[in-house]
Amino acid sequence: MKERRPIIKNKRTLPVIANAPPAFHLLAKPTGSTCNINCTYCFFLSKEALYPNEKSRMSHETLEEYIRQLIESHTTPEVTVAWQGGEPTLMRLEFFKKAVEIAKKYIKPGQSILNTFQTNGILLDDEWCAFFKENNFLVGLSVDGPRDIHDAYRVDRGAKGTFDRVMNGWALLQKHGVDCNILCTVNAANEMHGGEVYRFFRDEMHADWIQFIPIVERATQETLEIANAGWAGQAGRKRLLYTQSGTLVTDRSVRPKQYGRFMSDIFDEWVRHDVGSVFVQLLDVTLEAYFSSHVMCVHSETCGGAPVLEPNGDLYSCDHFVEPKYKLGNIHKTHMLEMVASEQQRAFGMDKRATLTGQCRQCEFLTLCNGGCPKDRFSLSKDGEPGHNYLCPGYELFFRHTRPAMSTMAELLRHGRPPFEIMELIKAVDERSTRNRVAPHYREAANSKDRAIGDHA
Repeated sequence: MKERRPIIKNKRTLPVIANAPPAFHLLAKPTGSTCNINCTYCFFLSKEALYPNEKSRMSHETLEEYIRQLIESHTTPEVTVAWQGGEPTLMRLEFFKKAVEIAKKYIKPGQSILNTFQTNGILLDDEWCAFFKENNFLVGLSVDGPRDIHDAYRVDRGAKGTFDRVMNGWALLQKHGVDCNILCTVNAANEMHGGEVYRFFRDEMHADWIQFIPIVERATQETLEIANAGWAGQAGRKRLLYTQSGTLVTDRSVRPKQYGRFMSDIFDEWVRHDVGSVFVQLLDVTLEAYFSSHVMCVHSETCGGAPVLEPNGDLYSCDHFVEPKYKLGNIHKTHMLEMVASEQQRAFGMDKRATLTGQCRQCEFLTLCNGGCPKDRFSLSKDGEPGHNYLCPGYELFFRHTRPAMSTMAELLRHGRPPFEIMELIKAVDERSTRNRVAPHYREAANSKDRAIGDHA
């Protein structure tokens, strides 16, 4: 039962709703699915079919309503304004200058704004990057690895690779000292090259914060051929709207176990050389999970705290579920806080835990994984139960492979010691194994490290 009382804020009445979250992470897509390149695995391109008669550009009226409601909805000291697409730079710089002004207009005493901005980097120039730096934007750049790997799927509308143009954008961001991270998808083109991709980011791009996102494109028997051809409009064919349905995947999708190997290869490089200096999202959140803390929705027990806003003000439950069934309403008609706290959205988030398969509930890695993202739950479990995560074999491989060293780092933290000490412990084990000409066994290595911690704690 919703309880509300009016609060006057900027001469507007804000409904206060019982059990509303103090904060949430809303992705705003000011250009909707519109993009200036044509990545073949990008099923977001298909979302244009939801709004066939609308221009995919956010108006200044919707922009102000969005930022006002977002700030009103937060009771936390920091409010994240997250810009995504499509490609948000298509909105032009003036739009984001206006967004910064609006945020200053509505910000509450004691609050601060963090703007995040995900881009392919193609349209970046000195003016864009100076603006990002001046206003403390955190910019994510989409890169899939070295040239040949990146250009396999990240192509322009003429089917030409975009690598050189993306690297030019990266150079400009670095020139202006913009706070940046790399977002890399894991797909059929790079799944065998985890170490190579990681070293390219670390050694050639000098990136120190990296996210790896598995590409899993679902399809049915009827849609697989069209999906394999790509998600942009195809001549002579009606545009296919991607929905979370079907038990097949495209040829571009990462294979489950290979995703686990890809991330394990990265972990093996990172844990020996880069703990504390390079931050890989999945590795960080896995270590946090050893303390029963989950800050990333993919592996949290429940979800629902990451809705998405389309250019016309429509709000959906999640960026991966932009389809009619998951539309919560429109901010021009209903305050976003009311939609985020609605029974519909609460049920969406709680279903993540409620729909775990029996195999998941009995898994030794349940507290680390929590069944993964609901969008990927379309496989059969070992017992033939539907709704199991497609990536499960890869998650199991990764969590098992990293458990000894992760457990050791967790133990270091519990003793008030920095986790980067793991590098010296592993170095000693590796050197001993080399002298004995015996390949190191990770579990035995972890036991040795545990004893070393006990000896020095």
